[in-house]
Amino acid sequence: MIPHAFVQDLLARVDIVEVIERYLPLKKGGVNYFACCPFHGEKSPSFSVSPSKQFYHCFGCGAHGSAIGFLMEYSGLGFVEAVKDLAEQVGMQVPEEAPGAAQERVREQSLTELMTQAARFYKEQLKRSPVAIEYLKGRGLTGEIAARYGLGYAPEGWQSLQAAFADYADPKLLECGLVIENDQGRRYDRFRERITFPILDQRGHVIGFGGRVLGKGEPKYLNSPETPLFEKGRELYGLVQARGTIRDSGTVLVVEGYMDVVALAQFGVANAVATLGTAATPHHMQKLLRVADRVVFSFDGDAAGRRAAGRALEVCLEHLADNKTVAFLFLPDDHDPDSYVRAFGADAFRQVVDHATPLADFLLAQLRQDIDLATAEGRARLVHEAKPLVTRIGAPLLRLQVIKMLADAAGFSQIEVEQACGLAAPRRSERRFDDTPPDDGFAARRFSGQASSGKPFRGERRPAVPRQPPRQRPATPVETLLKIVVQHPTWSARLPVDLLPADSAEGLALIAVTDAMSVGDLPTQGVGALLEHFRDTPHAPILARVAVANEETPFEDGTIEPLLNDTLNKLQADALSREIERLTAQDRAGGLDPQQRRRLAELLMDKQRLRVRPKVTDS
Repeated sequence: MIPHAFVQDLLARVDIVEVIERYLPLKKGGVNYFACCPFHGEKSPSFSVSPSKQFYHCFGCGAHGSAIGFLMEYSGLGFVEAVKDLAEQVGMQVPEEAPGAAQERVREQSLTELMTQAARFYKEQLKRSPVAIEYLKGRGLTGEIAARYGLGYAPEGWQSLQAAFADYADPKLLECGLVIENDQGRRYDRFRERITFPILDQRGHVIGFGGRVLGKGEPKYLNSPETPLFEKGRELYGLVQARGTIRDSGTVLVVEGYMDVVALAQFGVANAVATLGTAATPHHMQKLLRVADRVVFSFDGDAAGRRAAGRALEVCLEHLADNKTVAFLFLPDDHDPDSYVRAFGADAFRQVVDHATPLADFLLAQLRQDIDLATAEGRARLVHEAKPLVTRIGAPLLRLQVIKMLADAAGFSQIEVEQACGLAAPRRSERRFDDTPPDDGFAARRFSGQASSGKPFRGERRPAVPRQPPRQRPATPVETLLKIVVQHPTWSARLPVDLLPADSAEGLALIAVTDAMSVGDLPTQGVGALLEHFRDTPHAPILARVAVANEETPFEDGTIEPLLNDTLNKLQADALSREIERLTAQDRAGGLDPQQRRRLAELLMDKQRLRVRPKVTDS
């Protein structure tokens, strides 16, 4: 872990305006700077950067965060990578995370240099191989696309890499997976007579290779093994090359093979990436949803394709968000993306991507297979089998929509389905969408293909239904105090910690901010730094939501102090009321002793004094 103190020092050293201006042209407007949002298409600038808060916010799509968050969102970097990138820009040295971390970094750098050297060798060999060149031309690829993706050729021969490295016996060649060593200690090249596809990390460094056999042969595709550089469950082929198009289009297409990615790019469909010989993983989903608003998985329409789609759907559920969408594209049985785009063209392929089956429709279609909804037993079974999947959906509003779809299909009311799934809504004032999903193992059985008919499901996106804006309820005292403290963290020093209730997410977040400020863990200003301090904690979603609300409806500076005083009075009155109710109930049940009666009288007088104070309301 990078120490919190270093992150705060880093954010204090950088200017978010300068960081973002490296990527976007910003124009000053009042105290803030504005640009067209890079995360969604728009013609009028709604992307605001606040130098005083060190915070960016888009009033159109809701994107927001600190300088670190911008690098993560814009460049697709992980948190550690973004911190290192930002630190390098301002000349700061990231502290060691653990003993030996420096040596580990040097070791990884050494391995990366070897992989880059191998990639150069393979590219040179491609230029010298008429057979490999003809193969790529036969697949419709040009030299421009081959160069963009760094394609190469591993020639025949057991030890061709000897020509690329001075020391073929170097242990690091084995460590990074370029060579294999048999039981007798003899070495030979891992990739032989194959087109090579360099796999890049988010910084563009070569960390592995995929190799495709030229003609017939097994395995058809060969990947680098797991190494200190390469973990296939975390990486996506083609993401570096596709990042700009993904950002512009808002959509990322996930296909199954290297050649699919390259062939689609050849036809102008440049927002495709591929998993590396494995099913989609949670790490893949986090990365995909970080770089795109819409993720479309492409699969064959046969039973195997639907099984793979089912596995991808399962991985998606916990990572879904209401401002993101996931869809599934099923091509005809005799086509993959490569063959489809060559047969019908890019426009036809984009059209089928646009009409991919939404996740909710695919989920319901899979669940309804082999269930007779004409019977009471079938309708009950549908809800029963949906439970372990519905409860895992991480997007609250989407989960609600799926529940409504289930209710319509099964002939139940919405509340009946919620109760059956253990999601029955509590009283309005207590409603939360934070249920812990059960895991009874059903999902793995349902999408293992045991009940799959193998028939492709076709569906189109449903048109958006206009919604009436919900009526806003008055903010609670804790919510108002949290909003004030996020806007002005130093005001937390005036809060009576003993009166802050810990019975809600907002209350816990308020206590956490107050505690952090009291021990000097937070800077005195800058909502960006505050959000970074609480990144990856349970308080992060609440604080982010409040920060966005403050951008859209900030408190006027002149109203904050009277509002704070009024809210503290209300908080104190609530505490007095609770103690009065407790003593009154005790008096009715069995009576109070003289000391308790005096305390009750004092509380009633204190509450009366609070009532006559002038109040300031939060408009």
